[in-house]
Amino acid sequence: MRIEELDDAELAALYPRVDRPWLRANFVSSVDGAVAVEGLSAGLSGAVDKRVFRVLRMMCDALLVGAGTFRAENYRALRLDERRRAWRVERGLTAYPQMVIVSSSLELTGPAVDGAVILTTGGARNAALEGVAEVVRCESLAHGIALLHERGLGQILCEGGPRLFGGLTTADLVDELCLTVSPLLVGPGADRIVSGTPHPLRRMGLTHTLTSDDGMLMLRYVRLRDSVGPSEYGHRRE
Repeated sequence: MRIEELDDAELAALYPRVDRPWLRANFVSSVDGAVAVEGLSAGLSGAVDKRVFRVLRMMCDALLVGAGTFRAENYRALRLDERRRAWRVERGLTAYPQMVIVSSSLELTGPAVDGAVILTTGGARNAALEGVAEVVRCESLAHGIALLHERGLGQILCEGGPRLFGGLTTADLVDELCLTVSPLLVGPGADRIVSGTPHPLRRMGLTHTLTSDDGMLMLRYVRLRDSVGPSEYGHRRE
């Protein structure tokens, strides 16, 4: 299916909100697995990828990002155009998603911090955040996600980075992965979309593929609840 053939309503229908707590991750990578070009994801992105990016932001209750990605990508305050804000309000949602930043050091600045919820498992303090953001101390990443759900933030969109995504997959919290494959060979040196502690394999089911005129491939995978073990899928292929 070509994304250019879909209007915005048809595109949004491919990424539905779910009637239970749900964590969706959105990443872009090169065809050889790189998560960034010169340290930033912008070098992999394109117009159609940004179109999906904006639709996913429109659909979520909370936008989750790790502090490293927040700083490296120079996150700005959330912006949705009038039409997307109206879409949300018509469905009983707030006009904008809640920004949620995961940080152990609390070394955060910038306009996107204003009004954000900051999840931290550390004991760091930052007086500059008082009255600007809400610092929520949690026992673990899983505990932090549970606290978000308790606040009514059921549909969470994670935009990175690899370390946060690795923590979420290790804790078995990822329900969905939206992956854009950019038609670039970046070469060695760049990270993958995930890093951190190894964990058991997770089986994902492909729900759709979208192609574009510029060679982008957009994939949506949904978690199948039965994990697969190394005995079935971890063997070496000769």
